[in-house]
Amino acid sequence: MGPCPKRHSLLLNKMDSQRLKQAIISLSNLVSRLRGPGGCPWDAEQTDSSVGMYLLEEAYEVLDAIEKSAPDHLCQELGDLLFHIVFLAQLADERREFDFAEVVEGIRDKMIHRHPHVFGKTKVKSVKEVALNWAKIKRREKKSHHESASFLEDVPMNLPALLGSHRLSERAAKAGLPGIDGKEAWDRAQERFETLRSEMENEETERFSDAIGDLILDLVHSARERGLNAESILRHSNRRFLNHFAKMEEDLRDSGIDPETATPEQMEDAWKRVKTRVVS
Repeated sequence: MGPCPKRHSLLLNKMDSQRLKQAIISLSNLVSRLRGPGGCPWDAEQTDSSVGMYLLEEAYEVLDAIEKSAPDHLCQELGDLLFHIVFLAQLADERREFDFAEVVEGIRDKMIHRHPHVFGKTKVKSVKEVALNWAKIKRREKKSHHESASFLEDVPMNLPALLGSHRLSERAAKAGLPGIDGKEAWDRAQERFETLRSEMENEETERFSDAIGDLILDLVHSARERGLNAESILRHSNRRFLNHFAKMEEDLRDSGIDPETATPEQMEDAWKRVKTRVVS
């Protein structure tokens, strides 16, 4: 995909509805053409499962563009993600299950229903109240469709584990579960750490694994209480670690040492030098 077109006027605050309509119809027709007679053999062979995996990769690339604060990159990655959404809708349309228009109409109607403080007469006083209302509405929707009404049931288990923990913690807090907010979660995390320390000498791997998992979950609770997302925190820490490691390798090369043959002692010295420069 090429670079996204630049807006030529800051006065264009509202999207041209005709342009939007044409763009969506054109994209939908393009996917249909790729799948149809005389189209692309590769696209014709794709399934929900295969496209789903590409969709997941594209979603992570969108997140990467967001974290890099790269508008042009983000514009392109959102396009890639949208393409795969339209593609999945095309597969469903071919099976006479639903089409892309139903996808758009469905999410529009859902958002109107879940924002009664915007499109209805409901009054709210805070963001927290908005979130609580959202959870109640969602639960009523599930009951009306005879689905599980559990606050936690619809948290996808194939989410990245840390993000999944955040969502579970978030939903449990909205449900009113005690003991996962504020000081209680932090105090329990410290207790978990002591448990983990005692399990270090234990050869039973399962108990050690459970202790680590419980500690991480309580840290997730503590982070969420501060308005933070543990997934974002760890992604940021991963980037910092990656950058620090690259600078350590650069320091070794500047010292005439090949990073691939450096001794643990040389790597530790370089790591400390880089850390000192970062702190100072």
